[in-house]
Amino acid sequence: MKKERVEKMEKKNIFSGIPDKISDELFETIVESHPVKIERIISCGQATSEGTWYDQDLDEWVLLLRGSAEILFDGDEDPVTLNPGDHFRIHAHMRHRVTRTATPVPTVWLAVHFP
Repeated sequence: MKKERVEKMEKKNIFSGIPDKISDELFETIVESHPVKIERIISCGQATSEGTWYDQDLDEWVLLLRGSAEILFDGDEDPVTLNPGDHFRIHAHMRHRVTRTATPVPTVWLAVHFP
């Protein structure tokens, strides 16, 4: 029986390559296999523009790895505060916005988008 050739796996670190300063949030796809996408998001003081809401077609599971943030869901009065290790699922079309991310240490998120 022939062994199928397996491509060499490349080890990476979720915390490598984080810039010291950024003017806009960075969205980096780590892996994508339709319809699932896993991305690293880096924020440093950014927030969603007032009056703007994310309204996504897919569910999103988000894990805050470093820093801190606040997310406000449409219809709620107070945002949810996230600290390292906090995670939750945002269902498709659940309108939300980021109201705050930490500075000067970048906030690092891991997001998984799926149906």
